[in-house]
Amino acid sequence: MSKAFLSQVLKESVDLTGAAANRAAGDLMDAIVKELKKSGKFTLPSFGTFTVRKTKARKGLNPRTGESIKVKAGKTVRFKASPTLKKAV
Repeated sequence: MSKAFLSQVLKESVDLTGAAANRAAGDLMDAIVKELKKSGKFTLPSFGTFTVRKTKARKGLNPRTGESIKVKAGKTVRFKASPTLKKAV
């Protein structure tokens, strides 16, 4: 799914202009990111839940050289589909 896809769906379902639909899709994505930063969790009922998880520092391998490298600790976003979404797909 892309921002263009979201704006196209908004344009068709709410009868918006292309520019307004694009702004609305951008605002929607910004709101989701803001909520993830604030609370670490975002749920869309009957779709699924996005959660922010911390990753530990670890050792990795450079695939080109095979050299061992250190990967810093960080954060990642995980998605868990709702049972309703699982049944629909």
